[in-house]
Amino acid sequence: MRHSLPTIPQFYVTAPQPCPYLDGRMERKLFTALQGEQAEAMNDTLSKQGFRRSQNVLYRPSCADCCACLSARIRVADFQPTRSQRRVIKRNSSLQRYVTSAWATEDQYDMFRRYLDSRHADGGMADMDVFEFAAMVEETPVRTRVLEYIGQDANGRRQLRAVCLTDVLDDGLSLVYSFFDPDHAAKSLGSYMILDQIALARKVGLPYVYLGYWVPGSPKMDYKSKFSALEIYQNGAWHDLGDPDSYSGATHPLSVKPIAEQVANLSLPKTLSAPITPTRVVRDL
Repeated sequence: MRHSLPTIPQFYVTAPQPCPYLDGRMERKLFTALQGEQAEAMNDTLSKQGFRRSQNVLYRPSCADCCACLSARIRVADFQPTRSQRRVIKRNSSLQRYVTSAWATEDQYDMFRRYLDSRHADGGMADMDVFEFAAMVEETPVRTRVLEYIGQDANGRRQLRAVCLTDVLDDGLSLVYSFFDPDHAAKSLGSYMILDQIALARKVGLPYVYLGYWVPGSPKMDYKSKFSALEIYQNGAWHDLGDPDSYSGATHPLSVKPIAEQVANLSLPKTLSAPITPTRVVRDL
């Protein structure tokens, strides 16, 4: 008997767990597997609707009474660096960017461990071992690149300074995860990688750089609002961010649409023409 994967994606909901961005809240995610011939089309299509990729999964926040997490992207053509951002570019002008396939190395993992220990020692990735790190980098069914930023030490030897795992979408670059040498944190390497990928997207003619989620009220995510030409995905459409202070992370029991309605309103690639039936594809885990 021949078996085949379902042609219509199945959507699931994670069990609630503590929110990593806002104290005292619980997060929940809507997600689907990313696999088969439609993986790239699914990644392209759902990224435009606020989803993010993690290995072979696409997910979007779907918390019970909170909608603070907002997907963010930069319009490349309209972006203008601030004076501070121009200083960041100048400060890191000696770095060389190398673009490789999605392949993990020992140097990357060593720097990743030092980065976590320095900045996210109590985070959800704190216990990630080398095999889990390799899976994060290499388990991708879409067009993914690793961007390494290389400098030199005092003796002129090659030194890895920063790494960004990036998906190439049909309309932009999506920054999946980035990390850097904590000994060089003063050089604002996190912001520099964003600025460099804006320049790269402009060079190759891609209109957007996707930054993941901006969360008003979360100090961890505040840096994203410093970039001009920033759009956020809200109520089913992309909008200019405007004044960051005008957004609230306040909770409300009616602020989030029911899961079945969220799934029913999703657009899928044209090659997946059958409609999504929420009662069939939504499962609570």
